[in-house]
Amino acid sequence: MHINLSRKNALVGGGSDGIGKAIAQQLAESGASATVMSHSEDKLKAIVEAFPTGQGQKHQVLVADFNDFEDYKQQITAYFEKNTVDILVNNTQGPSAGTALEKEIEDYQQAFDLLFKVNVFTTELALKHMRKQQWGRVINVASVSVKEPKPDLVLSNTLRAALVTWAKSLSREVGPDQITVNSVLTGYFDTQRLVNLNAKKAKERGVDQAEIRKEMEAKVPVRRIGNPEEYGYLVSFLASDKAAYISGTQIPIDGGALKGM
Repeated sequence: MHINLSRKNALVGGGSDGIGKAIAQQLAESGASATVMSHSEDKLKAIVEAFPTGQGQKHQVLVADFNDFEDYKQQITAYFEKNTVDILVNNTQGPSAGTALEKEIEDYQQAFDLLFKVNVFTTELALKHMRKQQWGRVINVASVSVKEPKPDLVLSNTLRAALVTWAKSLSREVGPDQITVNSVLTGYFDTQRLVNLNAKKAKERGVDQAEIRKEMEAKVPVRRIGNPEEYGYLVSFLASDKAAYISGTQIPIDGGALKGM
């Protein structure tokens, strides 16, 4: 099956590393013109320079800080004044780790701005063009924690669940415009975020990070951690016409680690 995204414009959040980078790479390889967005301008420029352009793609970088919502609103609004987006991948970095008893109300507000407001506002801007042309793809990078909350990630558990519920509601409203809205529920992937979380766990328990990783791999039926490239393949499929009848879903990509249905 060939995925053809030529003449499509994609905007990918968190595109300077890990899953976001892999998604943007695969969308570009499938023919899309990709704008990668994060706060790391040097990383973004290096990534975009390596993207293929053989199908006439014109790739861009967008330097934006997800942690300052008011500033982000200005940056993303200015971007949409000059650009249209056919494929939107909502992806921001995760909030700080911690338990429900450790976090205070201010922490939830910051996580709400980061994981919910940023993504909803960006989607509202993208939908104007999508609805006008009667075609579009909105894909949210979420987490398996919306189905099975993680004990040390209460902020992510809470706000990603809110985003996924919003996405389901939105999918019903924009479906008549031939716009699909799907959320991908992320399991364990080889990213810097995973390294940082494992380092925190290793320090708390006084063990080596390699031991934490082995325990993590043992929880996954396929007995390994995911490669970000594999994530890109799924998102590229969801962005294509091949997936036009898939909408309102929450698709786990976790090697079968989720215990529930």
